[in-house]
Amino acid sequence: MVLQGYGYLLVFTLVCILVPSLALGLSWLLRPKAVGPGNFTTYESGCEPIGGAWIQFNIRYYMFALAFVIFDVETVFLYPWAVAFNQLGLFAFIEALIFIAILVLGLVYAWRKGALEWS
Repeated sequence: MVLQGYGYLLVFTLVCILVPSLALGLSWLLRPKAVGPGNFTTYESGCEPIGGAWIQFNIRYYMFALAFVIFDVETVFLYPWAVAFNQLGLFAFIEALIFIAILVLGLVYAWRKGALEWS
């Protein structure tokens, strides 16, 4: 039977559908049902918003966040290499060193351009 090996996939799919559905259903049942004027404010935290929502932030905040996301995501690629380090050999080690060198060069470039300055 060809479909015999798909039992685990079926169970995994059912769990992936069931867990979020149960979480959403329980949160819908347990939520407070009282509706008041505070529910329709911008933030329900109790603080009144001050000013408009369309304000401009300094570009440095975006550059800093972008640099963080880029280096954070790229370093995630090192995790599978670290897990299989013993089986990969010298060639993969040299490739990982080249990858890290490219990351360091990007960090030095961002540093020299002032993208990491918070002033």
